[in-house]
This record gives sequence, C-alpha cells and structure tokens, in this order.
Amino acid sequence: MTGAQAVPGALLTGAAGWLFVIFAVLALGMAIAVVVARNPIHSALFLLSSFLLVACIFILQQAEFVGAVQILVYAGGIMVLFLFVIMLVHQRGVRERLTFQHQWDVALLFVLAFLLPFLYVLWTERFPDLPQNLDAFRTVRGKIAGNTQAVAWVLYRDYLLPFEVASVFLLVAMIGAVVLGKRSAEKVD
Repeated sequence: MTGAQAVPGALLTGAAGWLFVIFAVLALGMAIAVVVARNPIHSALFLLSSFLLVACIFILQQAEFVGAVQILVYAGGIMVLFLFVIMLVHQRGVRERLTFQHQWDVALLFVLAFLLPFLYVLWTERFPDLPQNLDAFRTVRGKIAGNTQAVAWVLYRDYLLPFEVASVFLLVAMIGAVVLGKRSAEKVD
C-alpha cells in the first residue's frame, strides 16, 4: 500500500509514523514554550521552531507545497516581521509588568473548557464519511495529480479574484510600510 492509498487509521506505521509523532510532540512543546516564555524574543524563536516543525509534518504527509508555503510565508516572512517589531519596540529599561502572573487557575479553567469537548469528540466519533482513498483529494480534471498542481489548479481557476485582491492588499501594505519607515527616519535626522 503506497502513501497515497493509505487509510487514515494506518498513520502510525513504520518510520514515517514515528517521525510524525516526534515532530508533533516537538511542535506542541514549542507551542507551549511560546506561551510560557517570559522573553518576547525567546517566544518568537519558539514560534519559529514550531512553524518549521509543522512544515516538517506537512512534508511528511506528502503535502510538499503546503510545507514549502509554511516555511516561506510563516517561518520566513511573518517571523522576520515579528522579530523586527519586537526588537524595535522592546526596551531594556522598561520594567516587566506582572499583571497576569498569578492567574494560572483561570487559564487552566479556560484551557480545559476548550480542550475537553474537543477530546470528547475526537475519541467518541468515528468519522465514517471520510474517504478511504486519499487519491480523491489529488485529482485535476479526473486525473491524479501532484499536490502542487492540484493546489495551483484550484487557486488560479476557482479563486483567481481573491488571490489577486490579496496580492494588491499585500502590495499596498508594503508601500505603506516603506512610507511610514521613511517618515520616521526623516524625523530622527
């Protein structure tokens, strides 16, 4: 049985299954470290490693395009932006606020309120409507295609207008950032 024909229950078989478990546990650990870390730069670096581990999971699940986009967009672009803003805004002389330091009980209550229903549904439902053949998700015009080709076909055929609108918004945001950066540089001089 090949990877494209694997059934959902056969996820944890062989080396790929163990790699999935290792990457998932590490990604979860890094995500928890994002919230627990006191230093915002450390928190951003934990978030970067979490993004990279999620990209590894995508690649392991034969979603190479989504993994590459995860690395380029999130690990590359978003995290550089986060670190840039944190380093510009973070001042050494500012005393840390301890506003929410002693509210672990409230936080734990919220986590359990959202986590327990999710776990209940996960363990009680069997999801019989899921297709057993994953090739159903990899078809373009009735032919089996690669992940990148299938994503590109849907993106440029069905969602061309939203794709172009998003690109215009990103261009406007980039021009606005350059203009604001130039104004603040002129005020400093």
